[in-house]
Formats: sequence, C-alpha cells, structure tokens
Amino acid sequence: MKVPIRARRLRVRAALIVVVTAAALFSTATAATADGNHGRDGHHDRGHETSAIVFNGEGNNLNAYTPTPPFRKQTVIHTRADDPRGLDINGQICFFPDGSRRFVAGEDTGQPNPPQGWGIFQLHGDRVGSLSATEVAKLTPTYQPSVDNAENYGCGFLSHGRVLTTDVGNQATGTGDGQLIVWFPPFRFGANHYCKVATDIATAGGIHVDGHDRVYVASARAPTAGIWRYTDLPTSDTAAGGCGAKDATGAPLATSVHRSLFITADPHAATPNAIVASGHGTFYVSSVFTGTIAEYDRRGTFLRTILAPPAGDMLGAKPYSTGTPLGIGVGPDGSIYYADIGIVISSGGIGPGNDTGTVRRIRFVHGVPQAPQTMDTALAFPDGIGILTPRAHQDND
Repeated sequence: MKVPIRARRLRVRAALIVVVTAAALFSTATAATADGNHGRDGHHDRGHETSAIVFNGEGNNLNAYTPTPPFRKQTVIHTRADDPRGLDINGQICFFPDGSRRFVAGEDTGQPNPPQGWGIFQLHGDRVGSLSATEVAKLTPTYQPSVDNAENYGCGFLSHGRVLTTDVGNQATGTGDGQLIVWFPPFRFGANHYCKVATDIATAGGIHVDGHDRVYVASARAPTAGIWRYTDLPTSDTAAGGCGAKDATGAPLATSVHRSLFITADPHAATPNAIVASGHGTFYVSSVFTGTIAEYDRRGTFLRTILAPPAGDMLGAKPYSTGTPLGIGVGPDGSIYYADIGIVISSGGIGPGNDTGTVRRIRFVHGVPQAPQTMDTALAFPDGIGILTPRAHQDND
C-alpha cells in the first residue's frame, strides 16, 4: 500500500491531547434529528442536478464522482507511484469562481524536494469518465519550523483573483504554527507573490470565503480550536497592501491581522476540521474525532447536528458506522458530500486505518437530513472534497 509521508502523519490525527476531551464532549451530542427545520423546508429539495461533479483526493489520486447513484467514478489524476506522469494530490479542492474550470488542490509530488504546495489545474471534459486535468501553476510558500511535516490542506478565493491556502503545521502536539496565506495573481510555476496572514493556527484546516471576502478557517485543537473569521486581508505583498512585516522564515507577513472567533469548539464539533456554506445562510462544520457534522447560523450559533454516530456506536478497530468526516462540500441540490478519513483505534494509536476511508452523501428531505449514502469504500486517506457545479452558489451574508 502506498503510504506517503503526508498520509502517514495526516492532520486528522490532530491533537491526541484532545481525544479524551472530544470523547467526553461527544457524549452530549445528539444524532441527526428532524427537529427545527429553522424555516428551511424545501431548501434541500431542489431536484437532482446531475451536472455537478464531486471530487475527492484519496491515496494521492484525484477522483471524480457523479453526485447521484450509482456514483460513477473516474480517477482524473493518478498518483506518481502508479503513473510516472502522475502527481500526488491532497487536501481541499477548490474551483475558481470565474467559470474557468480551473481548480486548486494540494500537490506534493516528490516532497520534500520540491517542497509541498498547491497546484492550479485546468480541468478538461464535462462528465465523469472523460475528464482530465493539466497543472498550469504551483504555489509553494515557506513553512514554519515544525515537529511534523508541513501539510498542505485548505484553499479558497478572494476578490480580484486572490487565492487562499492553509497548511496544517504541528498536528498533534507543540505550538500552533499552521498558516493562512493569500496569493496574488498572476500565478505561475516558480516564484509567486504571497503574504502570510497568520502563522499560529493550531492544526489549521478547511477554508470558506463568503460573498463579502470574509474568510473562515477551521482550527482543530487548542489554543485556537474553533472557526476563525478573518477580514480585510492584504491586497498585495507590499507594505502599501498591508503586508509590511516578515515571519520567522523571512517571508512576507501581514502588518496587522483582523480576526475573531466565529464558532467556538463545542460538543457538537469538538475538533473543527472544515467549514462550508449550506447555500441558505448557514454553515456546516465537520469534526473528525466525534464523527459529526454540525450546522450553525450566520452568527455562529449552533442549530442542529446533521450527522453523528448512532447511539452505542463506538470508535475502535473499525471506524464509526457513519464515518469520521474531514472534508465536506455542498451540491447544488443541497446535499452534503463528505470525505470520511476512516479513523480507528489500534495498538499504534488513533488515526486513519488501512483503506478504511469512504466518500458519502447526505440528502435532505423537507429539510431533514437522511442517513448517509456510501459513494465509495476501501479508500486510503480520503481527506478533501471539491464540487464543480453548473453555477456558483455562495452565501452573501
């Protein structure tokens, strides 16, 4: 089995120091219920729009799925270990909002030489089975000195063509040194212009950007555990653009950072790993260790649990029966797609098992989340989700 450095030390192992806490907190979480549609009946029943395509990075491959049964699958980019022309793809997958069918994904082929980073790709084809992708640029920053191997994960977009990324930093112990970075066009292979917004995020994860350029970043462990909201990000890598400082590596750093805690880690999402907009003014947050997806309103207030393991279901030699969600995405019909990393408990500790990952879908009927449908099984370290939709749907809250 191919187990790259990145996969062996995957960020979802997150803070082992919070596992006991997460387990205790989970005892207060509830299973998905039909209570409180919060005035959203019908929002999730907009028909089956099969033109969407669901993407997942798994085993260093990039896979694509049709969004409805029978969930046809194509490997769009093969890992370098299987194909000498292949690339190693990881993390969140983000399509540019300009309709160009370009996307960003973690790309760490050959790490540490060259270092891991994020590839920008051009997608070709319009249906699963006929897709291909060409890498057109590579974003590679400096990383903070870390106990763990630096892990590329999150991505997102600001106005004026700016791209955002997060890298995880120390995953389980040690100082929080995950980074949030803004990149400035044009993008190329080689040197690119960027500015680091934060270098102190403890186990940094997924990114969401709303219609007002407010940036939401997940942090899975203390002291920054929760969802943080950043505003007024740099407009260039110069002092005039808000980037007049330097970090410990000598890279450009934002002069001042405007951030606030938007969602505090709670029993419903004890180890926040990713955040995505629902499409109707709320947010979904995944939590790997508790096996949950929770919904929050636009003020960051908990609304309900969308996914939780059934009563009595315990994490052990096998994952929760409903999985351990890391990456999440929302389709144009409101369905949630999630990458289940397949966390198990073994003699080696807590982490992804051998090919225990899955990709799953949660449908809604009259606003009520249904039991998850399994799209694919026996996967190695599926971690990120990306969805290509026929139209952008971004919350403008």
